[in-house]
Amino acid sequence: MQISHPTQTTVVNEVQLMLGELPLDGARVLELGCGKAEKTRTLAQSGRVREVVALEVDRIQHAKNLQITDLPNVHFHQAGAEAIPLDDASIDIVIMFKSLHHVPVELMDQALSEIARVLRPGGLAWISEPVFSGDLNEVMRLFHDEKTVREAAFAAVGAVVASGLLQLERQLFFSTRSHFDNFEQFDQRMIQVTHTDHRLSPELYDEVRRRFETHLTLAGATFYPPQRVDLLKKPG
Repeated sequence: MQISHPTQTTVVNEVQLMLGELPLDGARVLELGCGKAEKTRTLAQSGRVREVVALEVDRIQHAKNLQITDLPNVHFHQAGAEAIPLDDASIDIVIMFKSLHHVPVELMDQALSEIARVLRPGGLAWISEPVFSGDLNEVMRLFHDEKTVREAAFAAVGAVVASGLLQLERQLFFSTRSHFDNFEQFDQRMIQVTHTDHRLSPELYDEVRRRFETHLTLAGATFYPPQRVDLLKKPG
């Protein structure tokens, strides 16, 4: 297994990639760390999945998700990946978009064991993680350095594969596109988030602004952060 693939820089829409790669027809899907439920909506409205169970640990965001009333095949729960409130072998596909590294390091192994538990034999887990590299990462690490937790997430995936609970089907490496019209938009989307309390000193805030604005053009700032997907399968 590789944590990164520096020469693979093809830019893709990851949601479209996922829709093309996974056998979603008639599937019961578990999304861990659904956030604002944007990908949840895409899955639910694809016309392919039977049901989406969407978990979010952030209490504030979960309360907002419960106000969604136009997705009858989606069920929202407040829970973390380390304690999934579902029966054994009850899920066809697990999806984890950029959220394994948000699980407390001491609970990452447990989270992957839980994924293995709820997957039916032959079920798949799409574990998507950002690679610690790229221009956007260099801005973010000024106030939110995720090097250690991302390495821990990769190690946890390697450990569950080594244990035999899950098998590695394949790894996918690519880049995605992140665009911000201005620094104010970056601030709202990346600093003023509910799941993490970013308290920047005025000096650090100004440094983040300066670093961001080195990438700013008349059309805004566009970044191409590298990503990795570990596609895992439950034996049987």
